[in-house]
Amino acid sequence: MTQTFSIEFFPPATPEGVDKLRATRAQLVALNPAYFSVTYGAGGSTRDRTLAIVREIQAEGLSAAPHLSCIGATAQSIREHLAEFREIGVKRIVALRGDLPSGMADPGEFRYANELVQFIRQESGEEFHIEVAAYPEFHPQARNAQQDIDAFVRKMEAGADAAITQYFYNADAYFRFVDVVRGRGVTAPIVAGIMPIASYSKLARFSDACGAEIPQWMRRRFESFGDDADSVRAFGLDVVTDLCERLLAGGAPGLHFYTLNQAGLTREIWQRLRLSNQDSSHT
Repeated sequence: MTQTFSIEFFPPATPEGVDKLRATRAQLVALNPAYFSVTYGAGGSTRDRTLAIVREIQAEGLSAAPHLSCIGATAQSIREHLAEFREIGVKRIVALRGDLPSGMADPGEFRYANELVQFIRQESGEEFHIEVAAYPEFHPQARNAQQDIDAFVRKMEAGADAAITQYFYNADAYFRFVDVVRGRGVTAPIVAGIMPIASYSKLARFSDACGAEIPQWMRRRFESFGDDADSVRAFGLDVVTDLCERLLAGGAPGLHFYTLNQAGLTREIWQRLRLSNQDSSHT
């Protein structure tokens, strides 16, 4: 089975942040990731910054996978994005519904990610490898688990090639999700999203906002370290490395690292796991 290991960045808001991201990327290129994905703000709020980072990555001879969200977008604006991606040689897209920006009442011409996937396929055929999001612990806005599974299956049936999960720390949730969607006929790879842990307080805020569960045993251990940053870092590295080992041993087709534009933790976990993309090319 081919396994894919990839890395995610967000587009910095300042020139200093851009310089810092270049330094981070220079460290992570040595790991030979299959591609670097670049996130996209609510309602396209980071469109220009996302495209600038994607252009840089592509110009370096690497593979970039821009995120593309459809909330607030029009068919014409999506066509323009696809033309830009085509121009700079992008081969992968992460297609998302996205969040409705504060104060925006109209979601635009697309309401759900499956509609975006279908539109990309209609416009571009098989030109792009399309990834979508998956939620092993279920999307926080889903009314129930069944609704969330149904929404995921619709995205895959619309033409997605693979999925990347929200981060999680309960491997059983991932394996259970995969079993359920396999039972619904989904055969595409479902890559596990991995969040290295630099700060417990930041992780707790992220997790509360996006619906990712931090198991109680982890919370208690982190809380016991107080302000001891070295202990938090060491424990976080062990927890995430163990999680990755279990996922890969259980058949996960790859890992996607949410770096938050930091190199150190991702690099350490990658090296502990001795990860190597079986397809060593960057495309």
